[in-house]
Amino acid sequence: MAHFVEIDSNNVVIRGVVVSDNDQDRGQDFLAKDLNFGGTWLQTSYNTSANVHRLGGIPFRKNYAGIGYTYDAGRDAFIPPKPYPSWILNELTCCWDAPTTRPSDSKLYNWVEDSLSWVEYTITP
Repeated sequence: MAHFVEIDSNNVVIRGVVVSDNDQDRGQDFLAKDLNFGGTWLQTSYNTSANVHRLGGIPFRKNYAGIGYTYDAGRDAFIPPKPYPSWILNELTCCWDAPTTRPSDSKLYNWVEDSLSWVEYTITP
């Protein structure tokens, strides 16, 4: 099965569909014309995240596209929505990185934009 997403005029993903392998090579024409969906359709890889193919294959378009992701034609990449104003796009992964590294212990943390820091998540009884 092949996964395709439709992008709007701003290159933002608005919906996704699964296409049989038989129609994969004709993705755009199959979806827009044969199925009468119209629009602009691009293939995305279910197995690609942060520019790594989880099965050891070749990563495709940096990330599996979700609704709200943006397609960047220059990078040939799907980029997730920016989670916080201070976060920076990682050019290798096309994911957003916090300006400071998350602590690597086994504790849970939340990002606090006001202080630009990771704060340990605590549960109060």
